[in-house]
Formats: sequence, structure tokens, C-alpha cells
Amino acid sequence: MKIVILDGFTVNPGDLSWSALESLAEVEVYDRTSEDQIVPRCKGAEIVLTNKVVLDSSVLNQLPRLMYIGVLATGYNVVDLEVASRQSIVVTNIPSYSTDSVAQMVFSHLLNIVSRTDHYAQENRNGRWSKNEDFCYLDHTLSELAGKRMGIVGLGNIGMAVAKIALAFNMEVIAYTSKSEEELPEGVRSVTMEELFTGSDVISLHCPLTESTRHLVNASRLHTMKPSAILINTGRGPLVCDQDVADALNSHTIAAYAADVLTEEPPKADNPLLTAKNCYLTPHIAWATYEARQRLINICVENVKAFIEGEPKNQVN
Repeated sequence: MKIVILDGFTVNPGDLSWSALESLAEVEVYDRTSEDQIVPRCKGAEIVLTNKVVLDSSVLNQLPRLMYIGVLATGYNVVDLEVASRQSIVVTNIPSYSTDSVAQMVFSHLLNIVSRTDHYAQENRNGRWSKNEDFCYLDHTLSELAGKRMGIVGLGNIGMAVAKIALAFNMEVIAYTSKSEEELPEGVRSVTMEELFTGSDVISLHCPLTESTRHLVNASRLHTMKPSAILINTGRGPLVCDQDVADALNSHTIAAYAADVLTEEPPKADNPLLTAKNCYLTPHIAWATYEARQRLINICVENVKAFIEGEPKNQVN
């Protein structure tokens, strides 16, 4: 049996090992695969692993030997599930491997904004503290998280982890969620979307991307937020309208935006968020701690092993 990994570099740029997979079958690893390389590389494989390389009907129809697709991520929209099912191809994903890492990134961004750590570190690299007359200097207002209201849109695994950390910072936590009051952790209150956006000091997005949540945050909703509010998106880029958020930042409608995801990745050079005021972007790396990537590979190996043994798990089709 042969396994082909189409885009292994982001998951494992060299600091981890594929040896556990290699103990199960012959493995070919490609750092990246362009559209015209997909079919030639997959032709002889029964198992294909992909992170972001798209396996649509035009590809799947040319791979009669393919039996299994392992998506190296939680989201699996890169695979045409209908065609895969019709061709009896098992498709699996990697659930809940990066929960703690993504929640950590939410607060990495938030703490940087309220404490201005990056700003002051850069100022000191430029020699400012060494030239200062006093033992410290303040050119930005710093804020405590304690007592602030954190609004969380979506209380899945990551949203719940974010709520737990917010409570540890003595923040008030409200959420827009389908969970019943009985399912909510102590200290978290369910509210309407309108109340969440109008009443929160910090809003963190953790809902899935659907037609109803696409551009959930737009000009109209941004204008209901506090001018001091901070918006954080580690969910999906299209949950917000990039231009509307940039406009809101530049007009001081909201105080800051932090995101690990954008509508288009990598972004075009003219994406308005790249130059917007008080906009803090990381390149879709919230999931990518060493520990989370190792966990992803471990789950991937278990998924493949279960499939070979005839008992697939984490199957999504």
C-alpha cells in the first residue's frame, strides 16, 4: 500500500517525523503540490493525505485506485465528499488537535493589544529606554483585562477554552451559542448576537463558516460596537468583511482588530487590513505550535491505521 502526502511542509517543515506512517506503508512526501501535479503524484496511491491541496471531482475521477483521503486539518472542504462517497473513498479529518494552541493565540493577540508589548519591545530595540530621563515611559494607555466583558461567538471546543482563560483573567464572559443554559460552564452567560456586539469590550469569533455567518462582521455590525472594543478572529477569514473592518479601524469605529486568518491566504499586497490602523495579523499559525502539529500527526497515524484495519475513525463522509 502506498501513501502520498501532497503538502507536508506546513505540518512538518522538518522538526517532526513521518516515521510512524512509514511503518504502515510506503510513503512519498511532497512539501507542496501544484494543481497540475496532483493526479500524476496520486496515480499509484491508495491513500492520499492533504492539508490545503484541493481534491475535487476532476481529480478524484482520475484516481481509480484511491481508497482513502486523510485531511490534515479539522476542516475538510478541500475534498468533494459527494464524489468521494460515490467512489467509496473514505475521508477523515483531524478533530480537536489545536484547541489549546488557538485559544493561546487569542490571548497572545489580546495581551499584546492591551499591554503594547510588541510596541515597547521595538522601541527599546531602537534605543528609546536607554535615552529616557525616567525609569519608565508611557506613550500608550495600558489596560487590565480584569472586569472587561469578553463576548465569544460560538462555544465549541476552542470557544470553551477561550472562555475558561477569560474567566481566569477575571473577565465577564458572555456568548452567542446554541448550547442550553445547562450546558454552559459556570460564569458564562448566553446572550443574543446584538447584545454581544453592543456590550462587549472584546469579541472573539469561533463559529463555523456558513452562508449565514459569512461576513457576520460587516459595516452595519461594526457600528454597533463600542469605540473601545477589540475584535479577534482566529476562526475563518470570511467571517468578517476585510474592507469594512479596515474602514472601521481607520475611522476609529473600533479600537483594534487581531486576526490569524484572512479571506484570501496568502493575502494580496493590497489587502486593506495589511495597512489599517491598529490591525494585528499573524499568518494562520494559531494551530501550528510544535505540540499541536505533533498531535495532528499522531491522530493522522491512528486514522490511517484504523482504516487499514477496516475500522475507520474520524470519518466525515
